[in-house]
Amino acid sequence: MAERAGQADGRADRILDAAAELLVRLGYRKVTIEDIAQLAGIGKGTVYLHWRTKQQLFEAVLLRESISYVEKLLDGLRRDPAMLLPHRFVSESFLMVGDRSVLRALSEAYLQRRQSRFADAFLHSQELLASERFYDLMIRHGLLRDDVPNLSYTLSAMMTGFHLNNAADLMGIEVDTRAKAESISFIVKNAFEPPEPPDPEELAKAASEVIAVFEALIPPYRTWIYEYERTHEPG
Repeated sequence: MAERAGQADGRADRILDAAAELLVRLGYRKVTIEDIAQLAGIGKGTVYLHWRTKQQLFEAVLLRESISYVEKLLDGLRRDPAMLLPHRFVSESFLMVGDRSVLRALSEAYLQRRQSRFADAFLHSQELLASERFYDLMIRHGLLRDDVPNLSYTLSAMMTGFHLNNAADLMGIEVDTRAKAESISFIVKNAFEPPEPPDPEELAKAASEVIAVFEALIPPYRTWIYEYERTHEPG
């Protein structure tokens, strides 16, 4: 049974790899299940054994890619706890998304389909970086101010605006991705961080707790990706 499940997951990864490659090459709207099956070297019906719809398949692509970049953030925190300072953490997250072609393509798909459940999935994936536990922890350790109205909404809305403008250049102003990350860093440092930097020991303790929070969040999402009979959402 375990061997069969492993084979199924390996096949699922081939499907996800093919879907991600075609997404970057063609864009969400132009990719078909037939295209994905052909590139993965399987029949179209086999794709539907794993995901019932194209939307569910790309939700899985999105979550797998999101997990990968969150794990990269955690690796950075393990090496340097000071990366948890909000202006660094948020701007580094923005740069990592910009460096990942699949996440960039998915954000563009979100722009095109922002009234659909696909849009909900795109925003839902950001819970990996926007859980209330994360914000509570950051406030408790003195890394985020406690007097910002609707803190999680305000910070998330600011970041969503940067991600969407990065995908579509809505303002018509040419600014490269690293310069945008510097703007994010400036806003976060001046609008969301306390004036006094945290004690290094407190920062290290906070980084350890944040790593534990995200390590606990990731497994349910990973399970959901490969849970072919979807009856619930991760959480």
